[in-house]
Amino acid sequence: MIDSSKIFEKLSARFNNEILATALSHDEPLAVVAKDAIHDILTFLKTDDELSYDMLVELFAVDRMGDMPRFEMVYILRSTIHNGRITIKTKTADEGIDTVSDIWNAANWLEREAFDMFGIVFKNHPDLRRIYTDDDFEGFPLRKDFDVLGKDFDKPFVPILEEEKA
Repeated sequence: MIDSSKIFEKLSARFNNEILATALSHDEPLAVVAKDAIHDILTFLKTDDELSYDMLVELFAVDRMGDMPRFEMVYILRSTIHNGRITIKTKTADEGIDTVSDIWNAANWLEREAFDMFGIVFKNHPDLRRIYTDDDFEGFPLRKDFDVLGKDFDKPFVPILEEEKA
């Protein structure tokens, strides 16, 4: 496992102003980075021979309603060579963020999930479309301001029977 201070030194040496904060979270390194450098930083973490974070474990969004920018993107990476993990965080708003699906294929579906649930646009994504909800669905269900009661919550639910459809 690589020492966290060495990871932070390598990141700071290469990306100086783009590394906004570093810390240890549950004894694992965590870095908060500038949104515009996210693609370059994640590429570096994967391709650097000493680091080799070759696996994207998770990619998800957090709605920090009231903060500006509103959304936090979290990337959890693992090095199968060094048996270590690192968490990278960045902030974005409705203008979106660069895709990392060209770095890890697994990001394709994870970014589509964040798009569908939060409305976060991933620039240069090869197939950015909804994954859980219908194409004509309005809104983003995991945003904190999403109306959980719905537009017609005051009307009783009446199921359509198979005989009525025909």
